[in-house]
Amino acid sequence: MIFVDDSTIKIGGVILSGIVRSLEIKTDARVEEQEVEGKSAKPKQATGYEDAKINIEIGLEDGETTTKEEKLKGIQNLFRTSGQAKPKVYEIINEHTAIRGIKKVIFKSLTTKETSKKSELTVSIEFWEYVTTTITATSTSKASKNKKGDSSKGSNASVKGNLNSDYNSYLSSSRGKAPKINDKTSNSPAKDTASGNAAKSKLSQMPY
Repeated sequence: MIFVDDSTIKIGGVILSGIVRSLEIKTDARVEEQEVEGKSAKPKQATGYEDAKINIEIGLEDGETTTKEEKLKGIQNLFRTSGQAKPKVYEIINEHTAIRGIKKVIFKSLTTKETSKKSELTVSIEFWEYVTTTITATSTSKASKNKKGDSSKGSNASVKGNLNSDYNSYLSSSRGKAPKINDKTSNSPAKDTASGNAAKSKLSQMPY
């Protein structure tokens, strides 16, 4: 939780030491320009709003028990601790931010600056409005693959069935059988001619 008032800022239960010099909130509308052939002027179309940006500037000075460097170290640890990979989301409570409709923010950036006096550190903190978005992902590749596989199987089965029926039809027809011979014992024309010639030769050799 972040609590901001005229003199203090509370982030995650830690009150930041220092004097709050300014608190600035900026929001922008999102506008896109459209290309129109034949026109130099580009018509604009409003598409939404950008996330709000909050800039807070505080001054750090040496105190009775802590130095300005120690105070800065505390802010640094809130921005990013050792090994922290992602920024944290905080709830912000402040009259100014409530009027602007800002409820949650992330610690976007931390800038520090030393002045020539060397007695004070200027700390600039930037928060960005955080709006949660729910994204629903659906997996269609596996279903499509299964559907495609089932379709392929059905197609193959259909082709196989057609081939079997066609083949059975072929076997039952005359084309699927060997030519039929009525009398397997009958002599062929070549054998009949040879036996006739042999009989004639035998008759010619007989004495009369």
